[in-house]
Amino acid sequence: MVRLWHTAVVPRTESMSPMSRVELPVVGEPAPERADASRNRQKILEAARRLFAQRGLAEVTMETVAREAGVGKGTVFRRFGDRGALLEALLDEQERELQERLLRGPPPLGPGAPTRDRLTAFLDALLDLWEQHGKLVLASETSAPGARYRTGAYAAWHQHTMLLLAECRPDADASLDAHLLLAALDAQLLTHLREEAAVDRERLARGLRELATRLSA
Repeated sequence: MVRLWHTAVVPRTESMSPMSRVELPVVGEPAPERADASRNRQKILEAARRLFAQRGLAEVTMETVAREAGVGKGTVFRRFGDRGALLEALLDEQERELQERLLRGPPPLGPGAPTRDRLTAFLDALLDLWEQHGKLVLASETSAPGARYRTGAYAAWHQHTMLLLAECRPDADASLDAHLLLAALDAQLLTHLREEAAVDRERLARGLRELATRLSA
């Protein structure tokens, strides 16, 4: 599956730095497709959701998804390419919804709140996304070496974080700081902290807020 993205220009306000005028990636709508192709795609995604819920992510292959969906194995591979892309497709709806809230939702996640409040609200929203879909996010991010950093979602999250950090500290290396801050939300790290180190959500959220404050002060 090829994940399509379009761009939206961030409106400039008097308090925004010139860097804030760059384009912010936004999850795009899929390109128009034939009705039968659209039906097959939906059947495959619904079959994958059922199987993952019944058997767990580790036990489901592209072949079993094809059988459950009633399509040929080649159809699944042509539509999604590999298991990692199929997992990403299952996360698309949640990622698009979060993007919409970032661009047009109410503050503090959406426009209108102080920059640092927007940054901490965004990190909290990413933590919520992991809390709700942690196993799926983990499987998607670890489907291949470096998979996390090749998704359109990561590019958008990095761009948004970078813009907010640059607004707070125009003289800092906002791009690098954004990567470092998002590293704290790596699915493998979060899984380890929650399941092995017994760190609860509130402690995680507090740590993220403190880290964001240090990088944006």
